[in-house]
Amino acid sequence: MPLLAFVAYLACVPLANWMIGHAGTVCVPQGPCLVPVGFGLMAPSGVVVIGAALVLRDIVQRTSGFTWALGAVAIGTALSWWVADPRIALASAAAFLISESADCAVYSPLQRRGLVLAVVASGIAGAVVDSAAFLWLAFGSLDFLAGQILGKAWAVLAAIPLILGSRRFVSARI
Repeated sequence: MPLLAFVAYLACVPLANWMIGHAGTVCVPQGPCLVPVGFGLMAPSGVVVIGAALVLRDIVQRTSGFTWALGAVAIGTALSWWVADPRIALASAAAFLISESADCAVYSPLQRRGLVLAVVASGIAGAVVDSAAFLWLAFGSLDFLAGQILGKAWAVLAAIPLILGSRRFVSARI
């Protein structure tokens, strides 16, 4: 389970960055490709993948440690340079590092109280911080902030049944 979570987390970074420039229901000239996320909101297309990344980050931290989570971000960012616009890759790397701090600050103290609580709370905190940082750094605008947060929240909430089902495989690293 730890290796699978690490590889999946690592893959999220370049996949989301590639999607932003290549996949969506509409692509804005000199901007992101967008997808609908509900309630009339749109978000850059990598939003759901990043929502999953927020959950996977917690699993990697729990099973392998914080250093492994940061290593996955570093490797994923390096891979992004080959599949995405460098501006997107750089903004993504900065946003991930900033949001990792917020995510970890929420997840670490809550993980012993309950895995689902820790994953959901840290995922939402990470979604807000990551969304604001990424949109501002990549596009100089917060136009899609509400859509980014909602799209990532959907992914975090969708992961709850998976977290509940995998709790016996995701033991805390001591």
